[in-house]
Amino acid sequence: MLFNSLTFVVFFVVVVALFWAIRSWDWKKNMLLAASYVFYGAWNPPFVLLLMFSTLVDYLAGARMATEERPGMRRVWLVVSLVANLGLLGFYKYGTFFAQNMEGVLVQFGVQYRAPAMDVILPVGISFYTFQTLSYTLDIYRKQLAPAASFRDFALYVSFFPQLVAGPIVRAIDFLPQMVTPTPPRAGRFAWGMFLMTLGLFQKVVLADTLLASASDSVFRYGGKLAMLDAWAGVLGFSAQIFFDFSGYSTCAIGLALCLGFHLNDNFRFPYAAVGFSDFWRRWHISLSSWLRDYLYIPLGGNRHGASRTTINLIVLMFLGGLWHGAAWTFVVWGLIHGFYLVVEHTLRTLFGDPRFFSTLISKIFIGLATYAAVCFAWVFFRAQEFGTAWRIVESMVGVTGTADKLLSTRELLQVGIVTVSLLTAHWLMRDTSLENVAARTPKWLIAGAWAAMLFLLILNQGSANAFIYFQF
Repeated sequence: MLFNSLTFVVFFVVVVALFWAIRSWDWKKNMLLAASYVFYGAWNPPFVLLLMFSTLVDYLAGARMATEERPGMRRVWLVVSLVANLGLLGFYKYGTFFAQNMEGVLVQFGVQYRAPAMDVILPVGISFYTFQTLSYTLDIYRKQLAPAASFRDFALYVSFFPQLVAGPIVRAIDFLPQMVTPTPPRAGRFAWGMFLMTLGLFQKVVLADTLLASASDSVFRYGGKLAMLDAWAGVLGFSAQIFFDFSGYSTCAIGLALCLGFHLNDNFRFPYAAVGFSDFWRRWHISLSSWLRDYLYIPLGGNRHGASRTTINLIVLMFLGGLWHGAAWTFVVWGLIHGFYLVVEHTLRTLFGDPRFFSTLISKIFIGLATYAAVCFAWVFFRAQEFGTAWRIVESMVGVTGTADKLLSTRELLQVGIVTVSLLTAHWLMRDTSLENVAARTPKWLIAGAWAAMLFLLILNQGSANAFIYFQF
């Protein structure tokens, strides 16, 4: 059930109407839990059983860890949670990938092995809700969180439909307290939630799908050599497309949750205005990057044990971050490229610190644009289906292909150029503030006009949208 579908519009209206019509807080939560399972089951009903299994295992593991005093037994229950969750994720998302790579490795040693065909369908959102439930058991193990008051509350936390299939990854320490007492209805909060949903759909349907997808898809599907301008347009188009696609979903999720009285943390903070790569990962997919930092990087030692250990930790962090996005070596390389960026940045800061001239506006813009260009280079490996395509596009971007084909139309080039410049300008203007603060300073008539314009363009482009890119992760 896609946010950008008429089916979801009907679903949303029914759920919101029931939620605010029901007076009992317990029955409100019961209704939301049932609605969340209906929402998830609309893709593939049997996968609801996987969601329920993960929920049950982590609820029981968390409850036992909270009452268990023996460190050894607490570790046993943590291992149960880790094995159950990562086992399911590994089988469904990486089973075929590992089997095929094992086949290739054995062939190199002269062993003729044919991996069995694994016709496994990837359960939508499994990467997101796996990390979400693991944060619950890990926080209880570290004695930073008390277990959920009821199984129903925990099940709703895991399956909460606004962010279930593509994030943000919500932590129990932020969400469970919101289920203790109901949030009283406020017209301003509901209206802001509706505005955010409109903005998110506008990013997805109009900007990502209508204006950018065509150029990006054409370049990455083309099998020949490309003119430099076309290659750059395809890569810049994808860099904007994936931002609008994923930010659009997160914005919809945050707005929808707000309409139901729940608060979800921001997942993007104008990342294409980042000054350096650490800054980029503090702004891009914040719920994932902060999860990897808190539950992987810091436990590994972070940057507390010397340069060599920090380098290893950063590489491991981004290797797993790349692999989280998909079972393909192109995703791994994308992660390793960002790991290399972070290592170089950390090394330079260790050697030279932060010179004063880096704090000037001109230097920030220069470093910011260099960061953006490097991020766009990495996106080539994220988007390409195989390395041959990635290298062909990289060669085209640097102009070493010789005679090359002009692929994109003038209209497509203009669309990518205008959207990219507008995106970068908006990010730089808003890099040190928030959308809420800007809206508070903006006249209401201007916000209403922008809202009406987005609704008009959404209606005009109805039926032209695709599934969100991050559904495949």
